[in-house]
Amino acid sequence: MAELKDRVIEALETVIDPELGIDIVNLGLLYDVKMNDSGHAIVEMTLTSMGCPVAPLIIEQVEMAMLTVEEVNEVDVELVWDPPWTKDKMSRYAKIALGIADYED
Repeated sequence: MAELKDRVIEALETVIDPELGIDIVNLGLLYDVKMNDSGHAIVEMTLTSMGCPVAPLIIEQVEMAMLTVEEVNEVDVELVWDPPWTKDKMSRYAKIALGIADYED
């Protein structure tokens, strides 16, 4: 199961937020991925803002990335707003790339 989780994360790291140029995993937009035995995956994620103009593009890219994982046959993306996204959810890599890293991180 750990191998499958690693491959799912790897696939989702290919989804780049076009406005920020960082992948959704490092941005902290990915909250959860659930998958049943028939290969139906549910991706729970958020966006940096409710009015994100590229939301449809990101959702489509998430679906396409997930379908590259052999065990995934169907994908649903659920956008959630609770908990709200903050820059604290970003990885250290993303903070450094965007120039907002605290050197105490």
